[in-house]
Amino acid sequence: METKSDVLIIGGGVVGLSCAYELARRGVGVTVIDKGEMGYGCSYGNAGWITPCFAMPLPMPGMLLKSVGWLLDPDSPLYIKPAPSRLLAQWLVRFMLAMNHKQMMRSVAALTEISLYSSDAYTKLEGETGHAFGLRKDGLLMAAQTKSGLKYAVEEMNLVAGHGIPGRKLEADELRAFEPSLTGPLEGGVFFPDEMHAEPLQVTRALAKGAVAHGAKLLSQTEIIDFETQDGRVVSARTTRGVYRADQFVLAMGAWSTPMASSLGLNVPVLGGKGYALITKPLAPNPLRPLMLVEKKVAVTPREGSLRLAGTLELVKGDFIITPRRVDAIIRGAREFLNVPEAFEYSEIWRGLRPCTPDGVPVIGYPKKLANLLLCTGHQMLGLQSAPGSGRLAADLLLGKTPPFDPTPFRATRF
Repeated sequence: METKSDVLIIGGGVVGLSCAYELARRGVGVTVIDKGEMGYGCSYGNAGWITPCFAMPLPMPGMLLKSVGWLLDPDSPLYIKPAPSRLLAQWLVRFMLAMNHKQMMRSVAALTEISLYSSDAYTKLEGETGHAFGLRKDGLLMAAQTKSGLKYAVEEMNLVAGHGIPGRKLEADELRAFEPSLTGPLEGGVFFPDEMHAEPLQVTRALAKGAVAHGAKLLSQTEIIDFETQDGRVVSARTTRGVYRADQFVLAMGAWSTPMASSLGLNVPVLGGKGYALITKPLAPNPLRPLMLVEKKVAVTPREGSLRLAGTLELVKGDFIITPRRVDAIIRGAREFLNVPEAFEYSEIWRGLRPCTPDGVPVIGYPKKLANLLLCTGHQMLGLQSAPGSGRLAADLLLGKTPPFDPTPFRATRF
């Protein structure tokens, strides 16, 4: 069987579906394929945060010494798993080179702009698609136990304030009164009032519903076997469900983009950052709003009838195994701030590979070798919060339009 589309999008996560929705409502014939079920990859298990205040690249100035410590500590919030890998070695070199103030300021500007665009898009998406995804504007609270943790939170607040993201510092007593669920020693915190959160799976379903309503075709359980290329262009993709031809192709496979791009002769340095999410019962007392537990890098999100704890970033090439000590580190970290019972009960443990570029900025653009293959990947922990903006940028590039923000920081040729 052969199928022809204007655009074939490979990857049915929140980024790929955002691309599909943006293109389909402009009248473009779109087909999306995914090797699994739409929305059940890395998009499924994130914290659900839509928080431009966290539009930060992974490599930040001053992280070099921390990175060395993380390399030696499997319980650290960011663990770099030693392995004889050329990709890992090259990635780490680029990661360290990106740890400078000038690069950070460029990256923060790009990431906040695309995240703020996405936040605005999410406020309209439920009405546009008719599918509710639990969008709430409860703000985001960073809670710190130590002076250094509070200093970090305040520096982040000041950094994003220049991009129109408001926040305010809370002293320890204010913090306890503002969020009664917090326990143990507290130094203070920072509250960002405009931040939002939603149910990530329902977000992908809303995007899918909207895309289909505008004529897009979504095909799950459809795995790429190989590509046919000719004269510097992709001609077709052979899959487990037939051959798909298109005028343009979009690679939006997250952490799986690197091996797929490699099969096309492209170097896309995206490493999987393995993270975990746990669903447990509401606590007593339960948090009133999403929390970032600063020193432990644990994200806490209250949900309808449950609580989500998410965290850790373990840089791996393709390791999908659940590491018990990493799961336990999230639980212990949450227990230092919240009334988490010793007999911890959970209904789900999820793990996934967040796609991380060495400079912390997504790759959205065309490589040199293939004129009709657009890369849209490498969103690290910011996939949900930047997906509509990524879809807008990708659609404009595909259609030769001028995007609302500068595409230069996202260009695919920078590596």
